[in-house]
Amino acid sequence: MDPIEIFGVGNKIFAALCSHFPDLKVVSRGNEIHLEGSESLIQEFSQKFAELVERRHHKMNLTVFDVDDIFDGTVSPDALKVSGDATIVHGTDGKPIMARNKTQQEMVKAYFNNDLVFAVGPAGTGKTYVAIALAVRALKNREIKRIILTRPAVEAGERLGFLPGDLKDKLDPYLQPLYDALGDMIPAKKLQDFISDGTIQIAPLAYMRGRTLDRACVILDEAQNTNIAQLKMFLTRMGVNAKFIVTGDASQVDLPRKEDSGLLKGISLVKDIKGISTIFFSNEDIVRHPLVNKIVKAFDRHEKNEETPCKSE
Repeated sequence: MDPIEIFGVGNKIFAALCSHFPDLKVVSRGNEIHLEGSESLIQEFSQKFAELVERRHHKMNLTVFDVDDIFDGTVSPDALKVSGDATIVHGTDGKPIMARNKTQQEMVKAYFNNDLVFAVGPAGTGKTYVAIALAVRALKNREIKRIILTRPAVEAGERLGFLPGDLKDKLDPYLQPLYDALGDMIPAKKLQDFISDGTIQIAPLAYMRGRTLDRACVILDEAQNTNIAQLKMFLTRMGVNAKFIVTGDASQVDLPRKEDSGLLKGISLVKDIKGISTIFFSNEDIVRHPLVNKIVKAFDRHEKNEETPCKSE
C-alpha cells in the first residue's frame, strides 16, 4: 500500500494522528516509522495506526476525520443502521450526537435503508438536527462528496428586500438555523473551508432548479412551505448515490394559502414507492425545553377550537 494512502497528501492524516501523542517522538522515513517514548505510548500509537490501516481497507480514501473517529470510538455504520441509537457523529465539544428518542432512532434507521426520507412533525422534535448529523457523518466517512441544505425562501420577498447587503446577506438570517446545527458538528474554520469550496452548500430552494445532485446528502428543511410543483422539482434533482431528506411541520405553513402546501400531498403520492420512507413525529417527541411541548399543545387546542364551526341554536 502506498504510504500516501495512509499519511494523506502533505502527511496531513499522519500529522493528525501524531498530534494525539505529544510526548512521543515520531519520525517517518518512506515505509518505516521510528518511535521514541514510553513503551505504553508506543503500543498505543501502533494500535491506532493499525486501526487506521484497517479503515483504509474498507474505504476509498482516508481523511483527518478518520483519525478523530479512532480516538473517540465511533461505532461502525452497521451498528447505527440496525439499532438507530448509537452515536451518529461527535460534536465540536466532543459530546456524542445521537438519537434522543424512539422516533429519532426510526429516522436514523430509515436513512440507512432508504434513499429518500420524509421527517414530519412539530417544531422541537430534532428532525433537521438529526438529518444534518447524518449528512455530516456521511461526509466524514467519504460516502458523499457534498452536503446541500436548502429551504423555500418564503421570507425572501418584500419583507427582506429592504435589508442591507447582497442576496446572501439577506438570506443568511433565514438560513441561520442550518448554520447553527453545522456549527455544533464541524469546527468553525473547517466549516468555513467547506462552504468556501462548495463541499457544503446552503441555499434557497429556487437555486436547486436545473441541477442534478450526485453523491450528495441533500436536505430540504421547512418543506411545508413548498407547493406541490416545488416539491416535485426538488425530489427530481436526485442523482446517482444521493440521499435526500425532507423535513417539515404541516402545522406551521407560512404560505399565503395554507392549502397550497405540497408536503403532505407529496408524501401521499409517493408513499408506496420502495426506497422512500416517512417518519411522523408527535408532540411527545419534542426534545427542547419541557415548556415547548406544553406550548405546542396549547396552540394546537386553540387552532382546533377556531376550526370548529359554531352550532346554531
